[in-house]
Amino acid sequence: MHKFLPIGLLVLSNVFMTFAWYGHLKFPNSPLAKVIFISWMIALVEYCLAVPANRLGHAVYSAAELKTMQEVITLVVFAVFSVFYLKESLTLNHAVGFAFIALGAFFVFKGPL
Repeated sequence: MHKFLPIGLLVLSNVFMTFAWYGHLKFPNSPLAKVIFISWMIALVEYCLAVPANRLGHAVYSAAELKTMQEVITLVVFAVFSVFYLKESLTLNHAVGFAFIALGAFFVFKGPL
């Protein structure tokens, strides 16, 4: 279970950070100062999840593995967010780009060649 807790925390932290960075795009008329303040409040929650995820995760994973997990999780969370919250389409170009990133992640976790 210990090796899955950091992954769960990273997923949750990414959900919060995605809303902090991109959630305001649905409210283009909101004042920028308000959007920045609300984003910072959301990001605070993200940090409260991400820091323990990395602290606990480093007992099981290397820093490079943690960062790779973070990037892959970020892409998955963002793709879901983009489609369901922003109502934007993902294209074949997105899929190809994400596949290349997944291939890179594979090599990080594969170990020495």
